Amino acid sequence: MTTQQAEKITTPLRWALCGLVAVVLMGSNSAAAAGKPTVNWRMQVLWEAGSTPYEYEKKFVQRVAQLTDGKFSIRVFGEGELVSATRAFDAVRKGTVEMMKTFDGYETGITPAFAFTSSVPFGFPHPDQYEAWFYERGGLEFARQAYASNGLFYIAPTIYGQEPLHANFPLHSLDDVKGKKGRFVGLASLVMYKFGVDVTPLPIGKVYPALANGVVDFADRGDLIANLEAGLGDVAKYVIVPGFHQPTTATSYVANQRAYNRLPSSYKAALEVAAREISAALRQRILAEDAAALRKFQEQGVEVIHLDPTVVARARPTAMAAWQEAAADDKLANQVLQSQIEFMKELGLLGQSRSDSQE
Repeated sequence: MTTQQAEKITTPLRWALCGLVAVVLMGSNSAAAAGKPTVNWRMQVLWEAGSTPYEYEKKFVQRVAQLTDGKFSIRVFGEGELVSATRAFDAVRKGTVEMMKTFDGYETGITPAFAFTSSVPFGFPHPDQYEAWFYERGGLEFARQAYASNGLFYIAPTIYGQEPLHANFPLHSLDDVKGKKGRFVGLASLVMYKFGVDVTPLPIGKVYPALANGVVDFADRGDLIANLEAGLGDVAKYVIVPGFHQPTTATSYVANQRAYNRLPSSYKAALEVAAREISAALRQRILAEDAAALRKFQEQGVEVIHLDPTVVARARPTAMAAWQEAAADDKLANQVLQSQIEFMKELGLLGQSRSDSQE
């Protein structure tokens, strides 16, 4: 038999064998998928239904379903639909709701370390730096340790940029906020108190009416897109950037520990993969739309104030003293803060730049 004849015989045989292997593998994967349990969860999120951040939470659960062949389904509930954002922590801890998208800063009174896993006022100026701390400098493990003591599992953060200030008065220096009433939560509430602000820690859904009715003079709420969609341009005629009080922001996917423990390992992996993908996707959307959002605010008659960098630099020592005060004598909080300070120094954000040396 010639080589050519042998090839004519063996080529179809090879393709037949490849097809058989593919069928076997497909059958194996289908069998594996069929063997996985069907899981249905509910997730309470921070944002109102229909807002851009809410739509990205829908993308998150769609991705989880995709990664688990439709076996793991999570239903998203907007702010207040199950419980308010400030009550989600207890609801998930008790197992009333399996999961939440939260802002750790709401619960700093329970766990001081949460002050630093949500945002660092006057700290990391770029979201990639903050995300690198989570994934490359142990931040994820710190966050999980903090939540574990509360019967909860920290899955992953969503990292995005500044949350600007919306005010009913012009703000050009930190002296301008003295005696003003402001809505802040987490570490920002302590930092702004140090600058003479009468701080009110309102839930996110209360920001619009609080500004409209004069309950507060200025407020932190969300990113520019989310705030535009919430109509803050109608009730606050000044936008101040950068948002020094929250230059980068981390919201968090958190699950009830017992519910999480019951998940197959592949479902747990799906949660983490989807969370990191959505973090990048939302951040890129915000980056692409920020300039347009500012223009739309201006079209509404809102004045955009860009603070001089020296204003932020001169105020940083006061903020850093507040960091230390927030950590107090809590061991974990001090470990988290020290880790962040060391990384900021490595990045040249503290102790090396010209503005820091002048402080």
